Amino acid sequence: MPGPSNTLLIEGSFEELADELSHYIDEVKRKQGDNNTAVQTEITPLLEKNQKDDVLKKLVTGSAVLNSAPEKEIIAAYNLLVHLIRQSSNPNMFLPRICQNLSNPITSSPTNGTGLALSVLTTIFNILPQDNDVRYHVFLAILRVIRSSGSFELLRPQLKNLDTWITQWETDEEDQRKLYLSIAEVAEEASGEEEQSYLYLLRALRTIPSEEAASAEARQLSARALKSALSYPTHFDFQDLTSLDSIQALRKSDPILFELLDIFNAQVLDDYNDFKDEHDDFLSSQSLSDDTLTRKMRLLTLASLAASTQSRSLPYQHISRALQIPSEDTEIWVIDTIRAGLVEGKLSQLNQTFLVHRSTYRVFGEKQWTEVQGRLDTWRASLEGVLGV
Repeated sequence: MPGPSNTLLIEGSFEELADELSHYIDEVKRKQGDNNTAVQTEITPLLEKNQKDDVLKKLVTGSAVLNSAPEKEIIAAYNLLVHLIRQSSNPNMFLPRICQNLSNPITSSPTNGTGLALSVLTTIFNILPQDNDVRYHVFLAILRVIRSSGSFELLRPQLKNLDTWITQWETDEEDQRKLYLSIAEVAEEASGEEEQSYLYLLRALRTIPSEEAASAEARQLSARALKSALSYPTHFDFQDLTSLDSIQALRKSDPILFELLDIFNAQVLDDYNDFKDEHDDFLSSQSLSDDTLTRKMRLLTLASLAASTQSRSLPYQHISRALQIPSEDTEIWVIDTIRAGLVEGKLSQLNQTFLVHRSTYRVFGEKQWTEVQGRLDTWRASLEGVLGV
C-alpha cells in the first residue's frame, strides 16, 4: 500500500529493455493463441528513430496481456514497463492505462491477483512525486482492486493520509466527491464497515455546492445517505444530515422520505407508526427494514422520554406504554438504550422505575428550552425549601 517514495532500479538502456519487454509480451500473447502482429516487430523501426513515446504507446497497448502472464513474472514485467514509462517526456499519458489494466482481474492468479495488482500499483504511487495528481488516479485504481477483494483492512491505515493527499493533489470538489464515493463503496461491500461507508458518503455530500443542492446527482446521493443513516443500527444523530442543503432539498423532491427523516430526527414511535399507516408500501419500496427502523425508533423514543421528564424518574409503565412493549421487556429496552449511549441511569426493580442520570436531547428547540426552564424552576423551588428549613 502507499508509503514513502521509492525508486525502481533496473539496469539497461531504454532500447534494450523495450525490446526485451516487447519480446516477452509477444511470448505471452502467443501462449494465449494470439498470433497477430508482434509488438517487437512494430517497435523496432520506432526504436531506430528514437521515438520513445511511440514505442511506449505500442508497449502500453499490448500490456493488458500481462494480466495473464505467469504469476511469478507479473510484478517484474509491470515494473519494467513502469521503468520505461518514467523515461518518457510525458509519463502521465501512459500511467492511467496501466492502472486500468491492474484494476482488471489477474487471470493467471485468481488467489493472489489482488496482492500482485496492489504491489505494482503501490510501486507506481510511491515513485510519483507527492504533488503529482496522477497519484489520484493510481489511488482510485487501488480502491477498485481492494473493492473487488473486499479487503477494507488493507485500506484503513491509508485513510489517515487522505486529507493531506487531497491538498497535495489540489483536487477539486468533483474529484473529491468521486474519491469519497469510491471509499464509501469499498467500505459498503466489506463486512462490518457500514459506519465507514456512511461517513465517506457524508463527506461526498459535503462537496456539493449549495447552488447544486437540488441537482439530480445531489438528490440521488442525499437519498442514499439518508437511507444509509436510517438503516445503520447504531446511528442515532441525524443533525449531520439535516444541516446539509442537499438533504433539505429532499423536502421538495422526496417529501415522504424527508418526512421519515424528520420523524427519526425529533419525533417518537407513535409518529413513526402513523407514518407507516399513511404510507403503507413506502418502506419496502425504498428497501428499508421495518424491523430495523422500529427498533431504532424505540431507542430514540426512550431517549426523548428520558430527556423530557422533569422528575428524572421514569416509571416502567410509562416506558412500556411509550415503546409499545410488554411491561416485562422494559428493563431489556432500557439496557439497550444505555448501551447505545443515548441515556445513563439506574434501574430499580423494587420501585419499578428508571432513574435518569443523563439523557441526550435529539434536537434542541423551543420545546427543549421550556423543559430546561421547568427543571430550573423545580430546582429553585427545592433550594428555597431547603433554605426555608
